[in-house]
Amino acid sequence: MRALVTGATGKVGHATARALLADGHEVVALVRDVERARGVVPEGVQLVAGDVTDPASLERACAGCEVVFNAMGLPEQWLRDEAEFDRVNAQGSENVVLAARRAGARRLVHTSTIDVFHAEPGARFDESQVADYPKPTAYERSKQRAEELVWAAAGDELEVVMTNPAAVYGPGPMGSASPEKAIFEPVVRKRLPALTPGGFGVVFSDGVGRGQVLAAERGRPGERYILCDGHTELRELAELVVRLAGRGRVPPVLPVPLARAMAAAGEGVARVIRRPPLLPRGQLSFLLWNAKPDSSKAQRELGWEPTPIEDGVRRTLAEMGLLRA
Repeated sequence: MRALVTGATGKVGHATARALLADGHEVVALVRDVERARGVVPEGVQLVAGDVTDPASLERACAGCEVVFNAMGLPEQWLRDEAEFDRVNAQGSENVVLAARRAGARRLVHTSTIDVFHAEPGARFDESQVADYPKPTAYERSKQRAEELVWAAAGDELEVVMTNPAAVYGPGPMGSASPEKAIFEPVVRKRLPALTPGGFGVVFSDGVGRGQVLAAERGRPGERYILCDGHTELRELAELVVRLAGRGRVPPVLPVPLARAMAAAGEGVARVIRRPPLLPRGQLSFLLWNAKPDSSKAQRELGWEPTPIEDGVRRTLAEMGLLRA
Protein backbone atom coordinates (compact mmCIF):
# COMPACT_ATOMS: atom_id res chain seq x y z
CA MET A 1 0.00 0.00 0.00
CA ARG A 2 1.20 3.51 -0.81
CA ALA A 3 0.17 5.95 1.92
CA LEU A 4 0.54 9.69 2.43
CA VAL A 5 1.13 11.02 5.95
CA THR A 6 0.73 14.70 6.78
CA GLY A 7 2.38 15.86 9.99
CA ALA A 8 5.20 13.30 9.88
CA THR A 9 7.53 15.72 11.67
CA GLY A 10 5.10 15.73 14.62
CA LYS A 11 4.47 13.10 17.26
CA VAL A 12 1.39 11.38 15.76
CA GLY A 13 2.46 11.57 12.14
CA HIS A 14 5.94 10.30 12.98
CA ALA A 15 4.48 7.34 14.88
CA THR A 16 2.09 6.63 12.00
CA ALA A 17 4.94 6.62 9.48
CA ARG A 18 6.97 4.26 11.71
CA ALA A 19 4.06 1.85 12.02
CA LEU A 20 3.41 1.86 8.28
CA LEU A 21 7.08 1.22 7.48
CA ALA A 22 7.18 -1.62 10.01
CA ASP A 23 4.30 -3.26 8.12
CA GLY A 24 6.15 -2.94 4.81
CA HIS A 25 4.08 -0.14 3.28
CA GLU A 26 5.36 2.62 0.99
CA VAL A 27 5.16 5.92 2.86
CA VAL A 28 5.09 9.46 1.48
CA ALA A 29 5.28 12.46 3.82
CA LEU A 30 4.16 16.00 3.08
CA VAL A 31 6.74 18.37 4.63
CA ARG A 32 7.23 22.11 4.40
CA ASP A 33 11.05 21.93 4.30
CA VAL A 34 12.53 18.77 2.78
CA GLU A 35 16.08 19.37 4.02
CA ARG A 36 15.04 20.03 7.61
CA ALA A 37 12.65 17.08 7.58
CA ARG A 38 15.33 14.59 6.51
CA GLY A 39 16.73 14.45 10.02
CA VAL A 40 13.32 14.13 11.65
CA VAL A 41 11.09 11.73 9.72
CA PRO A 42 11.81 7.98 9.84
CA GLU A 43 14.35 6.69 7.36
CA GLY A 44 12.71 5.21 4.28
CA VAL A 45 9.94 7.79 3.99
CA GLN A 46 9.66 9.62 0.65
CA LEU A 47 9.49 13.38 1.21
CA VAL A 48 7.31 15.70 -0.86
CA ALA A 49 7.52 19.46 -0.38
CA GLY A 50 4.22 21.13 0.35
CA ASP A 51 1.82 22.56 2.89
CA VAL A 52 -1.77 21.80 3.84
CA THR A 53 -2.64 25.41 3.06
CA ASP A 54 -1.38 24.90 -0.53
CA PRO A 55 -3.91 22.69 -2.42
CA ALA A 56 -1.64 22.24 -5.45
CA SER A 57 1.14 20.74 -3.33
CA LEU A 58 -1.38 18.40 -1.70
CA GLU A 59 -2.52 17.04 -5.04
CA ARG A 60 1.08 16.23 -5.97
CA ALA A 61 1.62 14.47 -2.63
CA CYS A 62 -1.62 12.45 -2.86
CA ALA A 63 -0.91 11.16 -6.36
CA GLY A 64 -0.95 7.36 -6.42
CA CYS A 65 -1.77 7.02 -2.69
CA GLU A 66 -4.43 4.53 -1.69
CA VAL A 67 -4.73 5.80 1.88
CA VAL A 68 -4.09 9.25 3.34
CA PHE A 69 -3.35 9.84 7.03
CA ASN A 70 -4.09 13.44 7.99
CA ALA A 71 -2.04 13.68 11.18
CA MET A 72 -0.92 17.30 10.96
CA GLY A 73 -2.06 20.11 13.19
CA LEU A 74 -1.15 22.90 15.55
CA PRO A 75 -1.30 21.26 19.02
CA GLU A 76 -0.56 24.38 21.04
CA GLN A 77 -3.24 25.80 23.31
CA TRP A 78 -2.14 29.39 22.67
CA LEU A 79 -1.13 31.36 19.58
CA ARG A 80 -0.79 35.10 19.28
CA ASP A 81 -3.00 34.97 16.19
CA GLU A 82 -5.86 32.61 17.01
CA ALA A 83 -6.99 32.60 13.37
CA GLU A 84 -3.98 30.41 12.60
CA PHE A 85 -5.67 27.49 14.38
CA ASP A 86 -8.57 27.58 11.95
CA ARG A 87 -6.39 28.17 8.88
CA VAL A 88 -4.21 25.13 9.56
CA ASN A 89 -6.26 22.69 11.66
CA ALA A 90 -9.64 23.22 10.00
CA GLN A 91 -9.16 24.63 6.51
CA GLY A 92 -5.93 22.64 6.07
CA SER A 93 -7.76 19.42 6.88
CA GLU A 94 -10.47 20.23 4.35
CA ASN A 95 -7.75 20.79 1.74
CA VAL A 96 -6.23 17.38 2.50
CA VAL A 97 -9.59 15.62 2.07
CA LEU A 98 -10.37 17.37 -1.21
CA ALA A 99 -6.93 16.52 -2.59
CA ALA A 100 -7.29 12.88 -1.51
CA ARG A 101 -10.67 12.69 -3.28
CA ARG A 102 -9.32 14.18 -6.48
CA ALA A 103 -6.35 11.80 -6.40
CA GLY A 104 -8.65 8.79 -6.13
CA ALA A 105 -7.58 7.68 -2.64
CA ARG A 106 -9.75 4.96 -1.16
CA ARG A 107 -9.65 5.95 2.51
CA LEU A 108 -8.58 8.82 4.75
CA VAL A 109 -7.76 8.52 8.45
CA HIS A 110 -8.20 11.91 10.11
CA THR A 111 -6.47 12.52 13.43
CA SER A 112 -8.73 14.56 15.69
CA THR A 113 -8.54 14.83 19.49
CA ILE A 114 -10.43 13.93 22.64
CA ASP A 115 -11.03 17.67 23.11
CA VAL A 116 -14.08 17.51 20.80
CA PHE A 117 -16.10 15.42 23.27
CA HIS A 118 -18.51 16.44 26.01
CA ALA A 119 -18.27 15.20 29.57
CA GLU A 120 -18.75 16.68 32.98
CA PRO A 121 -15.44 17.43 34.76
CA GLY A 122 -13.87 14.18 35.92
CA ALA A 123 -16.47 11.98 34.19
CA ARG A 124 -15.85 9.11 31.79
CA PHE A 125 -16.82 9.53 28.12
CA ASP A 126 -16.80 7.58 24.86
CA GLU A 127 -17.28 8.24 21.13
CA SER A 128 -21.02 8.79 21.49
CA GLN A 129 -20.53 12.02 23.44
CA VAL A 130 -19.40 14.53 20.80
CA ALA A 131 -19.90 18.11 22.03
CA ASP A 132 -22.72 19.89 20.18
CA TYR A 133 -21.56 23.34 21.33
CA PRO A 134 -18.36 25.35 20.74
CA LYS A 135 -15.61 24.31 23.16
CA PRO A 136 -13.94 27.09 25.17
CA THR A 137 -10.60 27.49 23.35
CA ALA A 138 -9.63 28.44 19.80
CA TYR A 139 -7.62 25.23 19.46
CA GLU A 140 -10.58 23.07 20.46
CA ARG A 141 -12.97 24.96 18.21
CA SER A 142 -10.59 24.54 15.27
CA LYS A 143 -10.55 20.78 15.83
CA GLN A 144 -14.34 20.71 16.03
CA ARG A 145 -14.61 22.63 12.76
CA ALA A 146 -11.98 20.38 11.18
CA GLU A 147 -14.17 17.36 11.85
CA GLU A 148 -17.20 19.05 10.30
CA LEU A 149 -15.23 20.05 7.19
CA VAL A 150 -13.65 16.60 6.82
CA TRP A 151 -16.99 14.79 6.93
CA ALA A 152 -18.53 17.23 4.46
CA ALA A 153 -15.61 17.27 2.01
CA ALA A 154 -15.31 13.47 1.79
CA GLY A 155 -18.54 13.04 -0.16
CA ASP A 156 -19.50 9.54 -1.23
CA GLU A 157 -16.22 8.73 -2.96
CA LEU A 158 -13.81 8.78 0.00
CA GLU A 159 -14.09 6.61 3.11
CA VAL A 160 -13.24 8.55 6.26
CA VAL A 161 -12.32 7.09 9.64
CA MET A 162 -11.40 9.34 12.56
CA THR A 163 -9.11 8.72 15.48
CA ASN A 164 -9.32 10.79 18.67
CA PRO A 165 -6.07 10.37 20.61
CA ALA A 166 -5.59 11.49 24.19
CA ALA A 167 -2.42 13.44 25.11
CA VAL A 168 0.39 11.74 23.19
CA TYR A 169 3.82 11.06 24.73
CA GLY A 170 6.72 8.78 23.93
CA PRO A 171 9.35 8.33 21.19
CA GLY A 172 9.19 10.83 18.37
CA PRO A 173 9.58 14.59 17.90
CA MET A 174 8.85 16.67 20.99
CA GLY A 175 6.69 19.71 20.31
CA SER A 176 5.84 22.51 22.69
CA ALA A 177 2.80 20.59 23.98
CA SER A 178 4.65 17.31 24.69
CA PRO A 179 4.24 15.93 28.23
CA GLU A 180 7.90 14.85 28.11
CA LYS A 181 9.07 18.44 27.73
CA ALA A 182 6.48 19.92 30.10
CA ILE A 183 6.60 17.29 32.88
CA PHE A 184 9.04 14.40 32.51
CA GLU A 185 12.32 16.23 32.05
CA PRO A 186 11.73 19.16 34.45
CA VAL A 187 10.48 16.79 37.16
CA VAL A 188 13.52 14.52 36.86
CA ARG A 189 15.93 17.47 36.78
CA LYS A 190 14.09 19.23 39.63
CA ARG A 191 13.36 22.28 37.48
CA LEU A 192 9.59 22.37 37.85
CA PRO A 193 8.53 24.62 40.76
CA ALA A 194 4.88 23.54 40.83
CA LEU A 195 2.41 21.24 39.12
CA THR A 196 -0.79 22.38 37.44
CA PRO A 197 -3.93 20.96 39.07
CA GLY A 198 -5.99 18.39 37.20
CA GLY A 199 -5.14 15.55 34.87
CA PHE A 200 -5.70 14.02 31.46
CA GLY A 201 -5.92 10.89 29.37
CA VAL A 202 -2.60 9.76 27.89
CA VAL A 203 -1.54 7.47 25.06
CA PHE A 204 1.91 6.15 24.14
CA SER A 205 3.14 7.26 20.70
CA ASP A 206 3.88 3.74 19.42
CA GLY A 207 0.33 2.77 20.33
CA VAL A 208 -1.06 5.76 18.46
CA GLY A 209 0.86 4.76 15.35
CA ARG A 210 -0.51 1.24 15.55
CA GLY A 211 -4.02 2.60 16.15
CA GLN A 212 -3.80 4.78 13.05
CA VAL A 213 -2.87 1.82 10.86
CA LEU A 214 -5.58 -0.36 12.40
CA ALA A 215 -8.11 2.39 11.72
CA ALA A 216 -7.08 2.31 8.06
CA GLU A 217 -7.30 -1.47 7.90
CA ARG A 218 -10.28 -2.27 10.12
CA GLY A 219 -12.12 0.95 10.97
CA ARG A 220 -15.69 1.33 9.80
CA PRO A 221 -16.23 4.27 7.41
CA GLY A 222 -17.91 7.17 9.16
CA GLU A 223 -16.82 6.00 12.63
CA ARG A 224 -14.41 7.46 15.16
CA TYR A 225 -12.11 5.72 17.65
CA ILE A 226 -10.67 7.04 20.89
CA LEU A 227 -7.03 6.04 21.47
CA CYS A 228 -6.22 6.29 25.17
CA ASP A 229 -4.14 4.11 27.49
CA GLY A 230 -5.64 5.51 30.67
CA HIS A 231 -6.15 8.62 32.78
CA THR A 232 -3.72 10.18 35.23
CA GLU A 233 -3.64 13.18 37.52
CA LEU A 234 -0.55 15.32 36.97
CA ARG A 235 0.67 14.62 40.50
CA GLU A 236 0.28 10.87 39.92
CA LEU A 237 2.25 11.16 36.69
CA ALA A 238 5.03 13.12 38.38
CA GLU A 239 5.23 10.54 41.16
CA LEU A 240 5.51 7.76 38.59
CA VAL A 241 8.23 9.59 36.69
CA VAL A 242 10.29 10.11 39.85
CA ARG A 243 9.86 6.50 40.94
CA LEU A 244 10.83 5.03 37.58
CA ALA A 245 13.68 7.46 36.94
CA GLY A 246 15.07 6.84 40.42
CA ARG A 247 15.60 10.55 40.90
CA GLY A 248 13.86 13.92 40.70
CA ARG A 249 11.32 15.77 42.82
CA VAL A 250 7.52 15.84 42.87
CA PRO A 251 6.56 19.54 43.04
CA PRO A 252 3.55 20.82 44.97
CA VAL A 253 0.25 21.31 43.11
CA LEU A 254 -0.93 24.86 42.54
CA PRO A 255 -4.29 25.75 44.09
CA VAL A 256 -6.90 26.15 41.36
CA PRO A 257 -7.58 29.89 42.00
CA LEU A 258 -3.86 30.66 41.82
CA ALA A 259 -3.47 28.62 38.63
CA ARG A 260 -6.36 30.51 37.02
CA ALA A 261 -4.87 33.87 38.01
CA MET A 262 -1.44 32.90 36.68
CA ALA A 263 -2.91 31.70 33.37
CA ALA A 264 -4.89 34.91 32.85
CA ALA A 265 -1.95 37.16 33.74
CA GLY A 266 0.48 35.07 31.71
CA GLU A 267 -1.52 35.44 28.50
CA GLY A 268 -1.60 39.21 28.93
CA VAL A 269 2.17 39.31 29.27
CA ALA A 270 2.59 36.87 26.37
CA ARG A 271 0.81 39.21 23.97
CA VAL A 272 3.21 41.98 24.91
CA ILE A 273 6.47 39.99 24.73
CA ARG A 274 5.22 37.80 21.86
CA ARG A 275 6.22 34.55 23.56
CA PRO A 276 3.90 31.73 24.70
CA PRO A 277 2.72 31.88 28.32
CA LEU A 278 4.00 29.29 30.77
CA LEU A 279 0.42 28.19 31.45
CA PRO A 280 -2.08 28.99 28.68
CA ARG A 281 -5.67 29.27 29.83
CA GLY A 282 -6.66 26.67 27.23
CA GLN A 283 -4.23 24.15 28.70
CA LEU A 284 -5.49 24.83 32.22
CA SER A 285 -9.10 24.47 31.04
CA PHE A 286 -8.29 21.07 29.54
CA LEU A 287 -6.47 19.86 32.66
CA LEU A 288 -9.27 20.98 34.98
CA TRP A 289 -11.80 19.24 32.72
CA ASN A 290 -9.93 16.12 33.86
CA ALA A 291 -12.32 13.81 32.01
CA LYS A 292 -11.57 10.12 31.43
CA PRO A 293 -11.58 8.83 27.81
CA ASP A 294 -12.85 5.30 27.21
CA SER A 295 -11.02 3.42 24.42
CA SER A 296 -13.15 0.25 24.61
CA LYS A 297 -14.49 0.74 21.07
CA ALA A 298 -11.01 0.83 19.52
CA GLN A 299 -10.03 -2.25 21.49
CA ARG A 300 -13.18 -4.10 20.48
CA GLU A 301 -13.49 -3.12 16.81
CA LEU A 302 -9.88 -2.51 15.77
CA GLY A 303 -8.11 -4.98 18.03
CA TRP A 304 -6.09 -2.06 19.40
CA GLU A 305 -4.17 -2.68 22.63
CA PRO A 306 -3.41 0.11 25.13
CA THR A 307 0.11 0.44 26.51
CA PRO A 308 0.24 0.26 30.32
CA ILE A 309 1.14 3.77 31.48
CA GLU A 310 4.03 2.54 33.62
CA ASP A 311 5.55 0.69 30.64
CA GLY A 312 5.18 3.69 28.37
CA VAL A 313 6.68 6.11 30.89
CA ARG A 314 9.63 3.80 31.53
CA ARG A 315 10.33 3.45 27.80
CA THR A 316 10.06 7.20 27.33
CA LEU A 317 12.46 7.96 30.18
CA ALA A 318 14.93 5.46 28.75
CA GLU A 319 14.64 7.05 25.30
CA MET A 320 15.34 10.46 26.87
CA GLY A 321 18.32 9.16 28.86
CA LEU A 322 16.63 10.09 32.14
CA LEU A 323 16.79 6.72 33.94
CA ARG A 324 19.31 6.56 36.76
CA ALA A 325 22.34 4.60 35.57
